[in-house]
Amino acid sequence: MKKIEHIGIAVKDLETSNNLFAKLFGEPHYKVESVESEGVNTSFFQVGPNKIELLEVTNPDSPIAKFLEKRGEGIHHIAYDVEDIRAEMKRLEAEGFTLLNTEPKKGADNKLVCFLHPKTTNGVLIELCQEIQ
Repeated sequence: MKKIEHIGIAVKDLETSNNLFAKLFGEPHYKVESVESEGVNTSFFQVGPNKIELLEVTNPDSPIAKFLEKRGEGIHHIAYDVEDIRAEMKRLEAEGFTLLNTEPKKGADNKLVCFLHPKTTNGVLIELCQEIQ
């Protein structure tokens, strides 16, 4: 793993949250994107060398909808940048981590992504991200 790629925050209303975080960071979001496979709209903020991703539900059966219903708004996941997502998935599975995906899938911000089950990472949902070439 090279670095933290972004921190994902589940929100109820993307527009309201974009305004709130723009005031907090002193900069507007730089990107809004719909990720149909995950049932979310996302926006991204650049904060120094770090990124914050806000996630709003578009599908009531999505993992984010379930998260919001159970826990409310807040930090949903931490994403890490990896060189080779398939090799990293294989390595982590061999180390005993449970993957939520058997294959990487297209995520937001031009990334291939895979998630680790939080039961194997002390309750933290970890996302692996690889830039799509």
